Amino acid sequence: MSTESDVREFLVSRRARITPQQAGLPAYGGNRRVPGLRREEVALLAGVSIDYYVRLERGRLAGVSEEVLDAVANALQLDEAERAHLFDLARAAAKRPARRAGRSRGPLPDSVLRVLRSMTDCPAFIRNGRLDILATNDLGRALYSPLFPDAGTETANIARFQFLDPRGRDFFPDWEESLNTTVSLLRTEAGRAPHDTGLTGLIGELVTRSEEFRTAWAKHNVRLHRTGRKSFHHPAVGVLTLDFDAMDLSALPGLTLTAYSAAPGTPDHDALRLLAAWAATEEPESRITAPEPGPS
Repeated sequence: MSTESDVREFLVSRRARITPQQAGLPAYGGNRRVPGLRREEVALLAGVSIDYYVRLERGRLAGVSEEVLDAVANALQLDEAERAHLFDLARAAAKRPARRAGRSRGPLPDSVLRVLRSMTDCPAFIRNGRLDILATNDLGRALYSPLFPDAGTETANIARFQFLDPRGRDFFPDWEESLNTTVSLLRTEAGRAPHDTGLTGLIGELVTRSEEFRTAWAKHNVRLHRTGRKSFHHPAVGVLTLDFDAMDLSALPGLTLTAYSAAPGTPDHDALRLLAAWAATEEPESRITAPEPGPS
């Protein structure tokens, strides 16, 4: 992955989606040769010269001030995730430390694992930015059981399963939404950790082997993944749609704890109880693999 090309394609893709009317600019007659805003229109909105903005769009963000980045973000109407991604790309271009410096390495602390295992009524797991599942509680292991085909200790990766395993499409019934979420999360992490060789290798593998991933990756979409709803088609209990909350582990930079739940009295809550009963018969174990997260 080239930082300059990532910057260029990200800015071009954001510029292409905004019309002059949306930006509050007059729309003159005649055919426009480009979708969305022209470079000179973005420069006008950001308060910089056209030559300077062209330099930025060529990927030359090293040395650009935060004020200019803010102005460009405002001109392109970037949301919170996109604005953070632009700043991450600028840090990468300037070879400055990432927002979350020092990715966590080594085994997960026992105290964190005790908290995870104490969550007995909801599926929960800990993942890194590459979407490797590092640890689960029993219900989390049961929910994601298709990702763990045997009792080995290999690390399950959500993206690799989703795009390269034939069961991925069936397991994630809201396919398009789930696909775009996964790719956007990896694109966000690529901005945060551009020198993570494990992440680079995963993205290269997916781009090479999956046309759907390759198409979605080229859109340069990013997102934050804090709360929402997600559907699963579990082989033992059928379809269940769960609320999720994703919480960064501040003491373990780069790691996220995600927990699923369902409101009591709903069919999805009943499905969770059925999943718990199935998990008890299968006797799944909490799995901890904690691979090296790679350099930040």
